[in-house]
Amino acid sequence: MNTIQKLAVNITMVTLLLSLGACAGMSAQDKSTAIGAGVGAVGGAILTNGSALGTVGGAAVGGIVGHEIKK
Repeated sequence: MNTIQKLAVNITMVTLLLSLGACAGMSAQDKSTAIGAGVGAVGGAILTNGSALGTVGGAAVGGIVGHEIKK
């Protein structure tokens, strides 16, 4: 992984952590969706070596999985 890819993954992780602080007024299902999207984005970025498509795809899949878990 090159420096730019490491930076992108780190920025994504920091953004995820900061955004979790805004989850205070969310329902359990909304929180699960947000967490799933964040984890999916990081996973997609790692698996595709920082590809934007992989990151967005991972976020979409993670969000759907997180949403469905809390139904």
